[in-house]
Amino acid sequence: MIKNNKITLFVIGGDTGGLKKIVIPAATLKVLAFIGTVLVLVLFAVLADYFGLLLQSMENKRLKAENAQLTKQFEIVEGKISALEDSLERVKTFTAKLKLITNIDADDRITKLTMGATPAAGQQVEEYEPMEQRATNEELLQQDKAFDFKKPLNEKAGDMATETSSRDYGSLVVRIDKAVKDTTLKEQSVIELWESLSERQSLLNSTPSLRPAKGWLTSRFGYRISPITNKTAMHAGLDIAAAPGSPIYAPADGVVSFASYDSSYGKLVSIDHGYGVTTRYGHCSQIYVQVGQRVSKWDVIAAVGNTGRSTGPHLHYEVRINGSPVDPINYVLDE
Repeated sequence: MIKNNKITLFVIGGDTGGLKKIVIPAATLKVLAFIGTVLVLVLFAVLADYFGLLLQSMENKRLKAENAQLTKQFEIVEGKISALEDSLERVKTFTAKLKLITNIDADDRITKLTMGATPAAGQQVEEYEPMEQRATNEELLQQDKAFDFKKPLNEKAGDMATETSSRDYGSLVVRIDKAVKDTTLKEQSVIELWESLSERQSLLNSTPSLRPAKGWLTSRFGYRISPITNKTAMHAGLDIAAAPGSPIYAPADGVVSFASYDSSYGKLVSIDHGYGVTTRYGHCSQIYVQVGQRVSKWDVIAAVGNTGRSTGPHLHYEVRINGSPVDPINYVLDE
């Protein structure tokens, strides 16, 4: 009951049956009611915030999973684009080599495939010595006594610049557009090249387009320190190290123009492929062909050896255009 702004509560005990009287001022009860209301509101606010954070956490997990999936898909697409770019680069190199090989203009071929790196200013250079002007065997034997044989210096390869591709979507789109455009251009270029090759089949069959022996390139075309004279000299071909007796293959159709011993090259085979193209194979251990014999691509013509002016078993391979040595690597399509 309410009396004089007070609230009286009567509590009856369950077991004893006693009656207790509790008097609570109305102001106190109002304060308690206000505090209870505030607590209920705070509880609802906390629960609402909790459920909001819970929903946000679930959304974040979903977005994180989607982001991980998109990142994986992006990496896959980026890998495919990189493979496409590498493939296009190989097509570009292959097309360029084919264009050089099938170019009938001899002067233009010599210009494009000529002598390689030039020596630095003031550097002592030993000019290339034609075969017919070289010393006799007796003179070479006398010179050999004073030779200090050293391992040939390998030509230093240029550093390959590595490009770190951007991982953003915009750069990937640009790369895709460029790759598609390049694909169209390369396709047209290859079609034109194929039409040209169809007209020059005879020239192609007569052009050396493969490595004549299986082995390791120990010395490339260009200026180097000669292992014989220890001076800078022009190396007119490729040195391919291989086990003695390894087969040497004809890289193209042709006619054997020389098959005998040379004072510097040792056992030497020379093939005339026509169109001003000749190839030489030096330091052989055995020769399986004879002058005037017609050979076809992949015919075994000789075996790797160590004859003549040689510091170890290898094949010295030369390609010449109208008598001028050019870099054979430009003709090896499987490099």
